Amino acid sequence: MRFLQQSARFVSFLQEVEPLAVLRGSMSQSAASTVSFSKAWQVLGPFQIGTREASWGADPLEHEGGFRSLNFDPTRRFYSSLAKDASVTWTSIDADNWEEGPSNAQASFTIGFPNSNHNWTFLQDVYGWPALQYQAWARGEITVPGDSPMSFRLYTDQVLEYWIDKIPYFGGDYYMYRRAPLNIVLEPGSHRIDVRLVRDVRSMGGIGGPTMSPTLQLNSTSGNLEKLGEMLVSDMVDGRLASSLASVSLSNTGTLPIEITDTSTQTKGANIYLIHSSVVLLAGQTKPVSLLLSLQGTNVTTVEFDFLYKSSNGTEAGKRLNVKGQLKSKSVYDPHKVVFMHPGGMASYAMLRPPAQNATCGSTTVAPILLQLHGAGVEAESDMVAHSLDPVSDICAWALFPTGSTAWSGDDWHNWGFSDVEAAVHSIPEWIKSTGWTGLGVDVNKWLVSGHSNGGQGTWYTLLHRPDKIIAAAPVSGYLSIQGYVPYHLWQPADPRKTAILEASLGSYKHELLVSNAKGIPVQQQHGGGDDNVPTYHSRLMNQRLFLAGWETPYNEIPDSPHYFDGVMTTDALKAFYAAHLSPPKQVQPNMTEFELVVANPGDTGSKGGIRITQLMEPSQFGKLTFSSDQESCSFELTTSNILEFEIQGSVCTPRISIDGAAIPVGANTGNGSKALRLGNDWQWQVVDPKQTSTSLGDRRGRQLGGLVAILKTQGPFRIIFSDESDAAFRVALQVSRNLYQYFAADSNIVTTSIPQETHSGNDIFVAIGDKLPESELDLFPIMLMPGGSGLSVRDASGRIRSYSPRDGLAAVFLRPLPDERLQVVVWGSSTEDLEKAARLVPMVTGVGQPDFIILGKSSAWKGVDGALAMGFFDSRWKVTGSSFFS
Repeated sequence: MRFLQQSARFVSFLQEVEPLAVLRGSMSQSAASTVSFSKAWQVLGPFQIGTREASWGADPLEHEGGFRSLNFDPTRRFYSSLAKDASVTWTSIDADNWEEGPSNAQASFTIGFPNSNHNWTFLQDVYGWPALQYQAWARGEITVPGDSPMSFRLYTDQVLEYWIDKIPYFGGDYYMYRRAPLNIVLEPGSHRIDVRLVRDVRSMGGIGGPTMSPTLQLNSTSGNLEKLGEMLVSDMVDGRLASSLASVSLSNTGTLPIEITDTSTQTKGANIYLIHSSVVLLAGQTKPVSLLLSLQGTNVTTVEFDFLYKSSNGTEAGKRLNVKGQLKSKSVYDPHKVVFMHPGGMASYAMLRPPAQNATCGSTTVAPILLQLHGAGVEAESDMVAHSLDPVSDICAWALFPTGSTAWSGDDWHNWGFSDVEAAVHSIPEWIKSTGWTGLGVDVNKWLVSGHSNGGQGTWYTLLHRPDKIIAAAPVSGYLSIQGYVPYHLWQPADPRKTAILEASLGSYKHELLVSNAKGIPVQQQHGGGDDNVPTYHSRLMNQRLFLAGWETPYNEIPDSPHYFDGVMTTDALKAFYAAHLSPPKQVQPNMTEFELVVANPGDTGSKGGIRITQLMEPSQFGKLTFSSDQESCSFELTTSNILEFEIQGSVCTPRISIDGAAIPVGANTGNGSKALRLGNDWQWQVVDPKQTSTSLGDRRGRQLGGLVAILKTQGPFRIIFSDESDAAFRVALQVSRNLYQYFAADSNIVTTSIPQETHSGNDIFVAIGDKLPESELDLFPIMLMPGGSGLSVRDASGRIRSYSPRDGLAAVFLRPLPDERLQVVVWGSSTEDLEKAARLVPMVTGVGQPDFIILGKSSAWKGVDGALAMGFFDSRWKVTGSSFFS
């Protein structure tokens, strides 16, 4: 009933604004007999672009009104810093691979600009890999035959942004996931498509000429509910299902909302249920649908079932979508797929190999976890990952190969990807129950972490953000940070205060600055001496940084070896390292008499030596805590820098403590709980009960910390809220949902402001235009909508009100607090165009550098970050910090 009430309101809205718009062609009828892309494409470029800068705009053609406003004119010249004579002109190219058909079409083309005109070689000699990145635009056409509209699914491989008939779409499919294509309805005739091409070394390579090869593909759709990809389901392990969770990706290719009401199982001995009593997909939406699967019997190889669904207008009730899923049978001792629930409320998977029967474990009854983190663009279930540790099958460990939720580990094993890792770890006890395992137990708090390439970077992240859980670490051929991998030299020039804020927002991933957190933990580095993908410099620098932090570790550089080779994770040095720490398992680092803990974001950093930093005074600055102790007298000294609050776990003795030279009476520690120490307004440290620390809406902590990317710490599906009076707001809400699924495999529910909001556990994204933004739940929140939607005002650290008018365009994206450590990201624009500009900064790809709040002016479209009118951070009380920027 609730859905029908909602959809009755929503259908009225849909009929009024056509959210899944039918894009009209240049002719009402088409003489063409096939769907096709144009063979010839008009190209304009190259222009300068920095690493991951495109989300900020930074398109010089926007100064000319945008590529969409330009007509092909090979005699006109455009300013460019990358070309001879500082200018470029239009050129034409033909598609390399071109296909047409009655319902499908494809076009692939290679974009490249000759060295003779652009001198890429010399630029690279000076600026390195950033010199091989550029942006350009390409224009073509889509032709639709017949005399009636057709529904399509548009795939956009290696494309970040495009326009169809002057309507913008941001997000695309940069990494070629093909998880969430655009659902679109096109009328017969010709439709112009403008494609922004942004070359990215991390995803497209830095060896050879700076070319890129985007692919566009149109597939016709039914206009109903459709399945995308294969069913995600666990393997059968010795006749038992490794996990009861499953998932199917579904897409609403029609123009009205669809409700999935139930399932109907066709396979004898199988039962399949929706985890949620009903699932709603709005027009054009694609999302994962989670299921529970149970089997009676051991010989099931295929499960078949129907989704039962209906359209919101009630005229198409009783429809079915058939789904089949294949079950693979594995031995319990082989790596096998286990499906579990990601904190974001959708199903994910990892590959798991429990300890072998002949594992060298001594007298232990529980084994630690050997985490193996994969590189970019690789699936955990592939043989090169899942079987990478086969030569060390006798080690005493649970070998776990997480996905990070995607082949690019979500966000490089950071917020979203690392949440996947931790969820995978905690799924093992449930696996033990599901399979009836009687072997060694698991210690979910004791890890040896290893990984290759991007997984090597993820190994550094894990080691430096969860030091108390790490037995040892083996980063292999890993880069240190994205800023160090493909530096940000060629971003558009910007005020140093703005670039400092951008850099600070990426601080938690600057591993070379967090290196002291590794002290006391065994580390074995390895890198191929002939690596042309991740330079050996990264491992060499980290080895030196470890030494300078007082921790000498072995480094194995293999002469002439490439980035990857068979057996890269089981070289002799690594085999010996695994055996030394896992056969039998060693203890997590012993009690240390002195160490330093460095934190950029307390929200993503755990404890070291039983001490955890929970809040910083200034979030744009690293917090540091140094510890030294006398174990015999059970006393220790701490010195702090930029620390507002920290906790001491119950296992740490604390009768006598000195902080920043002052003795603090903390009392005897019973070992049953933790103590929190907070810096008071009088600059004196005070002992507070961690359970009594403020949980008010105005106290920012935990999952709320860490810039706009903190939204990725959601504890349930995202809820995207938009004003039902605006078709533009719906289109942007749909884009945000599509991008979250494309880049994170994340689930989201799209709702309107007119429907009462139910309580839920996840984070919110609020999409609004003009005066349609409700007030924050927190009284006196510093960013406010001015009366009548006439602009925004911000209360700065001094209490001064800064006002911004929309007369030249105004866009904003910022965090707001919700109860229970939840967050809301506000995406706001004074107009449709400004809203689209703000939506680009909703977290999607790593390295963009989004602080807590950003207010953009019109010029950001071509200036990038320098077009920001205000940007910065909120402190622990949701007040704007003094380090923030205001124009």
